[in-house]
Amino acid sequence: MLETLPINSIIAGTIVTFSLVILGYFAWKTLITSDLFQKGINLAQAEDYEGAEAAFRKVISLNSTNDVVRLFLGDVLNRQNRVEEAKELFCEVISRSPKNPDAYLRLANVLMQQDKREEAKNNLQQAKELLQKQRQPEKAAKIAKLLEKMNAKIRNGE
Repeated sequence: MLETLPINSIIAGTIVTFSLVILGYFAWKTLITSDLFQKGINLAQAEDYEGAEAAFRKVISLNSTNDVVRLFLGDVLNRQNRVEEAKELFCEVISRSPKNPDAYLRLANVLMQQDKREEAKNNLQQAKELLQKQRQPEKAAKIAKLLEKMNAKIRNGE
């Protein structure tokens, strides 16, 4: 029994060390991702859209499941008049996360730029319904008012 004690200690120590290495790796990766994301936000606010795009793309390469970064990247592409690329990103987020109202709102914005009012209205309606389900009545009410204005313009032939 005394002979197995050191072996058990070595195994336990190895497992703990391995776990700490993995934890350290993920902490480092999270820190890098967070810093790059903040850099992208700062660059976008400074209207350095190319720099922001590069930062956001790097974040996506490190964390391919982050839809928030995709939304910001789409915004940056839209600011660069790369509307189709932005539209594709927003559609990708919707297909990956169909309960994300922000993706529908951003897609509606792009569709309005493309003068696709009916498609934009459909996306606004979807966003409004999701916000209501997610208990965000203030945001849903703002979208409802926007939809009313759009419907009034359509009725008036504008």
